[in-house]
Amino acid sequence: MLVGVLAVAAALGVVGAAAFLFRRYGRGSSDPVPDGPTAGHAGSMLSALFLLVFAIAIVVPWTTADAARLNTYTESHAAVETYWAAAGLPAPANAQVQGRVHDYVRFVVDKEWPLMAEGRLSPEGEARLNALRTQVTSVVTSTDDARNAQADVLDQVQDMSSSRRQRAADARAAPPPGVLPLTIVTGLFVILFPFLAGARPRGWTLVPLSLMAGLLGMGVYLTWQISHVFASGLSVGPDAFTAALLEFQQIPSIG
Repeated sequence: MLVGVLAVAAALGVVGAAAFLFRRYGRGSSDPVPDGPTAGHAGSMLSALFLLVFAIAIVVPWTTADAARLNTYTESHAAVETYWAAAGLPAPANAQVQGRVHDYVRFVVDKEWPLMAEGRLSPEGEARLNALRTQVTSVVTSTDDARNAQADVLDQVQDMSSSRRQRAADARAAPPPGVLPLTIVTGLFVILFPFLAGARPRGWTLVPLSLMAGLLGMGVYLTWQISHVFASGLSVGPDAFTAALLEFQQIPSIG
């Protein structure tokens, strides 16, 4: 923060020093009009700066949300594959493992998803996966098919755990610090710049200015809406896990 303040102060100092020196040595000509080269240059740079910051504020959360949504399907797919692979374990471990997988997915949908809007996951979810891995490891297998099924289940549980860690990182993800405030500040300067430059728009000239201001306000609102992957207008929902629960119902039960 201190470096940013110093950078702003240095930039303002350069402008003040340049204005003083050029006036003292008679360089250049007076430029007090709103449509002069100074106002035109400043207006163009302000617009470019706003577009740059606005693009960052939109693109970064959007790509993060897409990656987070894809990861939820990866995790839920691993859960379904675990459920299928558990059928090859000896009884009663097969039904018990399937029950644990079902309970884990139900826990994610019902209990954990609301917490992700706060940027965190429940430690209970990780404990459930560890208990599942421990149970599968302790299963005594006497045939090659059972041993293969046990290895498949452990591999899928590992995939679930990896995807879960990525989901935790996605829940904590946020735009770079200062991007949203800078978007608001530059948007305000773009709107107010004609007045700051000395222009006094009236009548029909206020129409395009008002339209631009409205669109900029909507754009800033959108940047705020998508700033969090699991708590915004474009938030990622538990659709992948809900689909997994429906798929569990279509898999034949093991008695």
